[in-house]
Amino acid sequence: MTQHVIVLDAPDDGDGWRRAARALWLAGVRPADVTWSVAGDMATLFASTATPLPPAAAEPGLRRPAVPRECLLLINTVLLHRDPERFALAYQLLIEIGDGRTSMGDRVHPVIARLTLLAQAVRRDIHKMRAFVRFRELTDADGPRFVAWFEPDHHIVRRNAAFFVDRFSSMRWSILTPDLSIHWDGERLTEGPGGSRGAAAGDDPIEDVWKRYYASIFNPSRVKIGAMMKEMPRKYWHNMPETALIPGLIAAAQNRSAGMIATAQAAPRTALVGEGAWAALHAEAMDCKRCHLCGPATQTVFGEGPLDAPLMIVGEQPGDQEDLAGRPFIGPAGAVLDDALRSASIDRAALYMTNAVKHFKFARRGKIRLHQSPTAGEIDVCRWWIDQERQIIRPAMLMALGASAARSLMGRAVAIEANRGVSLQTPDGTPLRVTWHPSSILRLRDDAARTQRFDELVADLQSAAAAATHGD
Repeated sequence: MTQHVIVLDAPDDGDGWRRAARALWLAGVRPADVTWSVAGDMATLFASTATPLPPAAAEPGLRRPAVPRECLLLINTVLLHRDPERFALAYQLLIEIGDGRTSMGDRVHPVIARLTLLAQAVRRDIHKMRAFVRFRELTDADGPRFVAWFEPDHHIVRRNAAFFVDRFSSMRWSILTPDLSIHWDGERLTEGPGGSRGAAAGDDPIEDVWKRYYASIFNPSRVKIGAMMKEMPRKYWHNMPETALIPGLIAAAQNRSAGMIATAQAAPRTALVGEGAWAALHAEAMDCKRCHLCGPATQTVFGEGPLDAPLMIVGEQPGDQEDLAGRPFIGPAGAVLDDALRSASIDRAALYMTNAVKHFKFARRGKIRLHQSPTAGEIDVCRWWIDQERQIIRPAMLMALGASAARSLMGRAVAIEANRGVSLQTPDGTPLRVTWHPSSILRLRDDAARTQRFDELVADLQSAAAAATHGD
């Protein structure tokens, strides 16, 4: 059999690969009889020249069964990878899919599985380039030009060019990489040879503004170092001016969070007793600025109920409707709780109901405010209010709805499923029961699971109410 040597013009020469693959497939050439290489590669320096392609079919396109679009998209992405076997693997998949020997649904097929991993790596690299390119303003003969340096893992620069043209169409810019450079003059995109990081260096006054902004929005209570390092690996840091601030910001994050808690607890206070004390506490809470959640929220949502209630129910935080109305448990989760209380034959009016965190924490999506769970630091800052409410109410029994409430009352993480039905005690000796938060029932898709969890909530409420009345 003739060994066909295909030499592509560039590492990302997808058009060249497709032309060759089409001709080889129509001629019935087996994958084992094709050698793929790129002009200028070491492998081609000592190889014979490329062999002519087999004659193409008279009509355009492939005459074999149609190749699924999913397969073509996968191949189109894989061809940008640096794996030297990518061209051969892509051709093998094309043959097997086109001849009906396998299907794209066979995810355990060795070729499909391997190409899927290669494509995932390419897509990640495309995303990283879009996220981590940072331009610096330089000046050339034609005026200001913005220059960036980036080191991609794969051959993605040409694929990403349209993204940067669309986003920065009004300015002149260049992106330099070790393999090639792309340049935009405001009207035309051109390519050049690879560059060096030094060509993109320089003092840019805009960077100082960006650093100050980045430092101002850095939230110590949201620091998750592992997740940050996964999404923004250190290899990109030397291209990004704000990363010079990150070690110091991380080092200070714990101190800043501890400072927020210390500030919240610093002022000495007299134990509060009676209706007047509750009214004073409520008035003070309305002006609470102990943490950053007070800014976006509409208002503080304080507890409500009789001050001699034997059972005090603590939830996580107010939701959207509670934030607007200023009352706890009146939204969708509150409706579920009301249903559970009725099923448990418990009068809501006999309970004192409050939340571990007094302000609504959310992320805005257009006009919608989506709930976000409070962090441990935010729960700790707000614990002072719970402690003062408990001093006034002095309940015989506490019931925590969900993990955030349990953490607030216990001062540590508590697994709800493992501790349901267990008689717990807070650090000061107050009896405590834990159960599901009603919102967790709303999130369940399965009807049977939702019914089971609701029944468990009802049973836990009945048990807590009985213990509050008759002793734990």
